[in-house]
Amino acid sequence: MALRLPRPLPLDAALIVIDLQKAIDHPSWGERNNPEAEKNVASLLEAWRSTHRPVYHIRHDSAEPASHYLPGQPGHDFKPEVQPNEGEIVIPKRTNSAFVGTNFESRLRRANQNLLVVTGVITNNSVEATVRMAGNLGFDAFLVEDATFTFGRKDWHGTWRTADEVHAMSLANLDGEYCSVIRTNQILAALS
Repeated sequence: MALRLPRPLPLDAALIVIDLQKAIDHPSWGERNNPEAEKNVASLLEAWRSTHRPVYHIRHDSAEPASHYLPGQPGHDFKPEVQPNEGEIVIPKRTNSAFVGTNFESRLRRANQNLLVVTGVITNNSVEATVRMAGNLGFDAFLVEDATFTFGRKDWHGTWRTADEVHAMSLANLDGEYCSVIRTNQILAALS
């Protein structure tokens, strides 16, 4: 069931920024889509901060020695355009879902924050895993399609799929069942 974006957006609507760390810029990831995603996330962050709405930064703390997300490496740091401000919550995670092995769900429940606006990377990995769990746990999730991105990859049959194709399939898997897929401008319009 598709959710309707409330207007105005409630003051307790939480902005979720997933894994936007410097590691995501490593050339080994390959070709990506949505080159404006970080700019869109930064616009959402600015709007959330100016209206004093809650922001959660999800940080991937990899345990894999070869990972660019390994703590202590430059790739572990947040990208400059989405740096957490003092007082904003940072949720460290070790798996693809922000809800597994973290206090994310309990923080949201304690604060009565049921509406989640999700941004970040990788659409078909951590974003998809987090949004699926959010939907299953009963949160009202809105996934911002132009504030997320992914990378090209081969499908199960070995056919190369572009980043746009992988992104579109992930969004199709989620929309209507686990979340509603929207765009940055729709969210910004709902804040007024």
